[in-house]
Amino acid sequence: MAPQTLPEPRVLVDGLGILESPRWHDGRLWFSHWGADEVLAVDLDGNCEVVAPGRPGLGWATNWLPDGRLLVTGETLLRREPDGSFVVHADIGDVCTRGCSEIVVDGRGNIYVNSIEFDFLGGGEPSGGVIALITPDGTVRRVAGDLAFPNGMVVTPDNATLVVGESFAGRLTAFDIVADGALINRRTWADNIGPDGITMDAAGAIWASSAPMANDCARIVEGGEVTLRIELDRPCFACMLGGPDRRTLFMMTAEWLGPDKVDEALAHRTGSVLATEVDVPGVGWP
Repeated sequence: MAPQTLPEPRVLVDGLGILESPRWHDGRLWFSHWGADEVLAVDLDGNCEVVAPGRPGLGWATNWLPDGRLLVTGETLLRREPDGSFVVHADIGDVCTRGCSEIVVDGRGNIYVNSIEFDFLGGGEPSGGVIALITPDGTVRRVAGDLAFPNGMVVTPDNATLVVGESFAGRLTAFDIVADGALINRRTWADNIGPDGITMDAAGAIWASSAPMANDCARIVEGGEVTLRIELDRPCFACMLGGPDRRTLFMMTAEWLGPDKVDEALAHRTGSVLATEVDVPGVGWP
């Protein structure tokens, strides 16, 4: 059966650079604005403002500790203090040798960050990416490796499963989470898709692109079947189920011209935040 196509989404904000790491927080959608080195937040009426400084370049993301302090990835993992200053939250260099990219904080306060471990924009040879765990006591250790460009991650609401997108392999990979936060029982959750930033709904499906850099956002069930598809006019870098009841699907779209033309893509200012309503609400983390 062909997947259902949903109506064209509404535009909340546009004319931006490349947008990533959408997070529903304190009644607004927060997201990384790559190319402008800032964190933005937009409400459901399209009112958008800068809410925190970001990091230089591409590849950084945000999340929050259980006490509400903001975390920002990049060359190091930073934490914003109540006075607005940033400090290093944990020394991740022994595990993530090229800094960290995506981040998810689960319901127990465990932080998972990942690293692609090669110079993507510089044309480096792909190597096995990693996931690092930072526990609430500050301990850092590697919990997964040999990942083909690890990207967006979600943790199920019972803190039992972590799913990560492997963009260069075109698959979603799942792990069981054990009591100490370690990841075991690695398995393919869905294949032949194009995951970047991802979000999970209450029926256990994941929203992501249906193919690498596809102009769509699709609802995918375990095993890979696409049940819903939203056609877009440019790639969807990430998505998030948020809103008051977590039934608003936010999509971060922008032009992509390849790793050798990032400056050109940023200059075109095609980044947009799109939104539409769905039936099944979001769950889990982020």
